[in-house]
Amino acid sequence: MQEFHWIIDMLQTVDVGIVVLDKQFNVKMWNGFMESHSGRLPSDVRDKCLFDLFPDIDKDWFKQKAKPVFGLKTRAFMIWEQRPYLFKFSNYRPITGSEEFMYQNIILSPLVSSTGKVDNISMMIYDMTDIASGKKQLEALQVAQSEAFERQHMLRNNL
Repeated sequence: MQEFHWIIDMLQTVDVGIVVLDKQFNVKMWNGFMESHSGRLPSDVRDKCLFDLFPDIDKDWFKQKAKPVFGLKTRAFMIWEQRPYLFKFSNYRPITGSEEFMYQNIILSPLVSSTGKVDNISMMIYDMTDIASGKKQLEALQVAQSEAFERQHMLRNNL
């Protein structure tokens, strides 16, 4: 029984968002990461539709992503390079961070019941802001280097 309490404590304190949704996309579980970044208590979101809570989420797109998770029992992935975020959470490192919002990678996974059916899915939200920011800075440096190389090449040809 003690291990069960450890698992619950870990789910609440892990630095990853964890949400469980039913087939109607009602929130069944909302961990501490989600509470901290959304400002919404688990008791305020439980049994409420995700799309009512977050109307900015593209409902049709999200349902298409979730459909094979429910139907085929496969995972689905959303990466920040294709869509920067699902939940528009503020960057929680305002002094050291240069981004205005949290970039996210998200994994949707089936939660198979004891009868073998998938009535719920889990959503794991990973903060990718540091990686996204670093990649953007690297790309900007590469562009600047390429432009400097081009200018240098033109100067040599003009001499």
